[in-house]
This record gives sequence, C-alpha cells and structure tokens, in this order.
Amino acid sequence: MQASRSVCYGKGMLNLPHLQTNVPLGPFTTYQIGGLAEYFVGVTSSQELAAAVRVAREANVPYFVLGCGANILIKDGGMKGLVIYNKANHVEFIPSRHQVWAESGAQIADLIEVCRDKGLSGFEHFVGIPSTVGGAIWQNLHFLSPDRERTMYIEEFVLGGRILDENNKIQVVDKKFFQFGYDDTILHHRKLIVLDVLFQLAPKSPSEIQAQMIANMNWRAEKQPQLWQWPSCGSVFQKIEGVGAGRLIDEAGLKGHRIGNAQISEKHANYIVNLGGATARDVLDLIELVRAEVKAKTGYELTPEIGIIGEG
Repeated sequence: MQASRSVCYGKGMLNLPHLQTNVPLGPFTTYQIGGLAEYFVGVTSSQELAAAVRVAREANVPYFVLGCGANILIKDGGMKGLVIYNKANHVEFIPSRHQVWAESGAQIADLIEVCRDKGLSGFEHFVGIPSTVGGAIWQNLHFLSPDRERTMYIEEFVLGGRILDENNKIQVVDKKFFQFGYDDTILHHRKLIVLDVLFQLAPKSPSEIQAQMIANMNWRAEKQPQLWQWPSCGSVFQKIEGVGAGRLIDEAGLKGHRIGNAQISEKHANYIVNLGGATARDVLDLIELVRAEVKAKTGYELTPEIGIIGEG
C-alpha cells in the first residue's frame, strides 16, 4: 500500500488526504473475501464523507462507500475507482426527547450498548447483526419482534436525517423520504449518500434491554452460524413469502455442500460460509448451483439479496 495525496484518474484528479492504492478489501468485510481497491480512503466525519464523494464525482471516478462490509460479496478482481471507508461515528443524545443522532459510519453494535446503559430502547432488537447506521438505512435493517410474531424494521425508529444528493447538495430529509421497504429504500434507486440519522427511542430499564439482547442472541446462536466461527454475509437469498429460502435449499439436498472453501451452512442453508481462504468465485459458483438445483427440484426461483460488487 502506498500513501499519496492526489492522483490522475482519466481526465480527472483524485485529491484526497491519506489516499492509498491497492488495498485488500477482504479484511474490511464480514465475509473476509475480496480483491484489491484501486484507491482507498478512510473518512472519520460526515463532512469528510461528503467531501470524498464530491471529489470522486467531480473527477468522474467510480466510488463505493464501505461500512462494516456486511451483506456484500466483493469479487476477486477487486474494485476499480475509489473505496471510501466510512468511519464517521459521532453520536449525540437528546435526553429530554429520548432521541439519538448518529453519523452514518457509527456501528449499530456500539449504539446498542451505549443506549442500553442510558435506558433507551430500540436498537437492542438488532443485536448481533453487523451494520453501520448507513447500512441499516440502506437495507432497512430488520429482525423478528420479541414475540417472534412479526418483523421489526429500523424504519420504526427513524425520524429523519441528512443526505448528500446527486447534485452534491446536503438535504435534511424526513422518514418518508427513504421509502422504506423490505431490504429496500430509495438509496437502492438513486445516488444518495446518508450522512447522519436522527432516531426516536423509548425509555426502558437497562436490565430489560439487556434481557432482550440476551434473548435475541440466544435465538440467533441456535438457528444461524455465528460470524466469529464462520465468516459470512448473512442470508444470501431473498425471502419467499410463506416459504423459507433456507428450507428450499435444504429440500434440494444442498445443506453442507461445498465448492472450494465456501460451504452451504449445515446450521442454516440460506448462509454460505467461508471455511477459511474461500474466494468470491467459490461463493458465486455455489450461488449458481443453489439457484439451478432449487429451480429444478422445487420450481422456485431464488434471488440473491446480497450486494455482489467488483470486478472479475
């Protein structure tokens, strides 16, 4: 890796402090998989994030904002252009209103703990799910409600936030602007960057919040492979209403099937785990095998819900 301040890119110029070249991206993802970033820069505030995006846009350089690297598979050929590693994690509380404001690079895991200690409830429902605030908004982060009867979404706690629009203008937006859906928001359809978000939480005792955290983590440990043991990107395929994707994969006889060092999890078939040293090609080949076998044996068409990005 080489540090520089500015480089020519096509007819444009990338002029950023601490700019690096040829940075391996695997260590920045939960999958521990991915080729090199052609250019890479870390940002530590929403102002720096907006500035880096503006520089890339003005230089006509392709860019990608990377948070905690969950729910994505970066291909073995890496990524052309600029990867902006979002570490903007400043958080402020408004105690009288039970509200918290967080920059988009703040980790949900950190918010869960600090809000528990302050007796603010909401984030604990998403314990154990790796995500930044920006990633949570992007995918409308969700998990089962405490009674396991419905799905809870991050949108339930969002009041609004600030975004950088396509014209490099900062806008203050409300909750409706994000057009929340299942694994979907307006961010999938427009070139918008979330800078920070305001959340409305509810007062609850730290002990009650902690109890919910433990219950959720126990449920996840029982049913899903854990990242500390089996790196993954979470569920690979979209939910089919009334029919679990994992169930279909299991019915097709694929649970435990392996290509290279990637394996369909023996605990939950909608997870493809990295056994150590897996390549993106291993994972992609498994995805194609699963889609073909499930279609042939059950008639259902599975669609990946993860972001597959990069070259090769």
